[in-house]
Amino acid sequence: MSKAPTVAPPSKELMDLLSQLLLPPQGTTASQNRHAVATLRGMSRERFDELAALASSNHVIIRAMDVIAAMMREAGESERASWAEEARNAEQVRIDNALSFLKRICTAFEEEGHDVTVIKSLDHWPDLGSDLDLYTNTDPVKVGELMGRRFNAQLAARSWGDRLARKWNFEIPGLPEAVEIHMGRLGQTGEQVAMAASIYPRSRQVEVGGHSFRVTSASDRIMISTLQRMYRHFYFRLCDILDSAGLVEKLAIDYDDLQRAAQRSDIWEGVATYLVIVSDYVQQYRGSGLDLPRTVRSTARFGGNLVYYAKEFLRVPIFPQSATLYRHQFRGMLRKGELHSTARLGLLPPLATAALVGMKLTGSDKGIW
Repeated sequence: MSKAPTVAPPSKELMDLLSQLLLPPQGTTASQNRHAVATLRGMSRERFDELAALASSNHVIIRAMDVIAAMMREAGESERASWAEEARNAEQVRIDNALSFLKRICTAFEEEGHDVTVIKSLDHWPDLGSDLDLYTNTDPVKVGELMGRRFNAQLAARSWGDRLARKWNFEIPGLPEAVEIHMGRLGQTGEQVAMAASIYPRSRQVEVGGHSFRVTSASDRIMISTLQRMYRHFYFRLCDILDSAGLVEKLAIDYDDLQRAAQRSDIWEGVATYLVIVSDYVQQYRGSGLDLPRTVRSTARFGGNLVYYAKEFLRVPIFPQSATLYRHQFRGMLRKGELHSTARLGLLPPLATAALVGMKLTGSDKGIW
């Protein structure tokens, strides 16, 4: 019996193409990139679908397909323009449905007197994350009761990592995306208590897709992204680059506030490194990086030269670079006498090791990470 052909993972060339389209040099448009136009013109439908899948996994499919559709129309390539519009419209249907549920969930919390803030998911607008992330200081029992009563939600199985991080995933009929709710703690092991408690008081109201949502402040948004990328997953999606670069370019970040808040949470070095990586990646495609304060650049432990593409994402080296950031966070909490948080953070290496062993033995870290 012959084996089914294996599908090659999206190549670095496709990530480069997306980056060229979404990070064109200042003063130019994507349509002026002759190489990108020629590449798209020569694409088979199968290769284009790989590009769309990569854009989707990096949460940039709306932005990318809008650029490609306009570019191909201008180049007289109506067929490829229609491919882009088709992919975009399919994603928009998903987003519209998810956004409607997200608004209903937030409204339910507010009606019952509970605080709730959308974290991460709306950072990518007009794109949307693959699940719906919320933060609340409300008691988990009350949250579970509300979700079951108002939405007939079922609680998904929780991994060891979920329990440490104090997050719960809910499955709601009619909503393909999971609703991930962080309660009372943030961070890879739930070590961030003070940061978590201040999320709602520092939040702001924004209009997204015709709905009003409470979202994180710019500083908290950068810190949460840093925790996710530099201390937990060790990879960037392309959306992280675009979203964070957009905050810098819009002058939305109060760097004094960001530094104070990040130092309180012992992740200032990680935040600075995160921003320098974003700037270096932007410079690679635009020709110039971001205008970051000197204190950010001097605090960063490494830059974008160490980031590499693998398995659909931009990977951050774990040893020794990211491990150094972890040790700094651990020692900072220990010096301040935050023994409970330090103990939780100390569980990260064995948990990560267990996840790695599980992945090697079974091909999955399900139930662990």
